Amino acid sequence: MINTLTSEMYKVWLIFDPRRALIGLFVFLILLAVGIHMLLLSSERFNWLETVAGPAAAPVSQVAPPAPGPTP
Repeated sequence: MINTLTSEMYKVWLIFDPRRALIGLFVFLILLAVGIHMLLLSSERFNWLETVAGPAAAPVSQVAPPAPGPTP
């Protein structure tokens, strides 16, 4: 059974023109990818183009504590 299937797989390309079938497949996949990206960009959670970064962190000061002086 498997041997018969593999030996006759070439007949699919006798029905479909390989150039048209592959170009159609690539066009479909590109349209699918663009559609998925547009769907994600239209949602607030997954829109990576218009996400606002969180508030900037306050600068950290690197001031050392004063050295202990002589005790009276």
